[in-house]
Amino acid sequence: MTTAADFIEPLRRLHIAIRDLVVSACEGHDSSHLAQVAHEGAGDVIYAIDRISETALVDWFSREVAAREPIILIGEGLPNGRMLLPQNASESHARWRIIVDPIDGTRGLMYQKRPGWILIGVAPNRGEKTSLADIEVAVQTEIPLVKQHLADQVWAIRGQGAHGVRINRLTGDTRPLAVRPSSATGLRHGFATICRFFPGGRDITAAIDEELCERVVPRHNGEVAVFEDQYASTGGQIYNLATGQDRFITDLRPLVQPVVAAQGRAVGHCCHPYDLCTKLIAEEAGAIIADPAGGSIIAPLDTEANVAWAGFANDTLHQQISPVLIELLYKHGLVAPLM
Repeated sequence: MTTAADFIEPLRRLHIAIRDLVVSACEGHDSSHLAQVAHEGAGDVIYAIDRISETALVDWFSREVAAREPIILIGEGLPNGRMLLPQNASESHARWRIIVDPIDGTRGLMYQKRPGWILIGVAPNRGEKTSLADIEVAVQTEIPLVKQHLADQVWAIRGQGAHGVRINRLTGDTRPLAVRPSSATGLRHGFATICRFFPGGRDITAAIDEELCERVVPRHNGEVAVFEDQYASTGGQIYNLATGQDRFITDLRPLVQPVVAAQGRAVGHCCHPYDLCTKLIAEEAGAIIADPAGGSIIAPLDTEANVAWAGFANDTLHQQISPVLIELLYKHGLVAPLM
């Protein structure tokens, strides 16, 4: 009988195969072809580049996993966001729900600006109550730019820590990669980001960003003090937290949407569960991924739920930043005041 840990090595090999397919497509087509809209789903826009990996994923899971036991595959681009494999099976007989993002960071990758990521999380099937918190195995693999010969792969099993390798995609050689969050006790001279990738409330998040930095990292005149990185890839941000590149990241878009809508403006795009399905890697490495307003993230394994999150490299930063962030969320009307 398959255990959660049994998924690691097969998924790692699958990721490498998909990575090579996508890189090959990027080498063979210009960005105008890869950026063509293939489908506008409920969760996100599907571009031509996304279709390359989706087909490979379904074929592989049908052949390598579903031939032995039923699974429920969840991901953007699948019919209604999910697929039972094999199709004649019963959902109640499926032991696993597997949530995938074949390419996270599509927009940056298709224009060859920044790497994308393949994300997969595996959770025991608890029916419709299955959530991000149930994920027991996570694997994510970097899809490098065409001009980039090194690419990273990181993974985690719940309770067994996080692991990683750096792969030379030209030679196939690998070397260990340290998956270790920053131990810094403050944000000064480090990266801290409040996400505002896309239009729809960026004025609100920018205001919170300014106030948070003034409170947490007081600056001298002319000093930079703290940096930000608007990397439009949640998986990439999880990787950055897990490997010590970023100290704090929060994505408040689902909290901003109601405020924007109340102002009569069009709301923007949000993070979904498949974007965050590898947060276990950062958590197993020692980072803290939580709800921005405090507590744990509550999110189903689907393709449509909007998910807000906050990531802290360590507990010291969590204790320092979280109270200020929560206070600012109340101040700007993003969460209801306590009665």
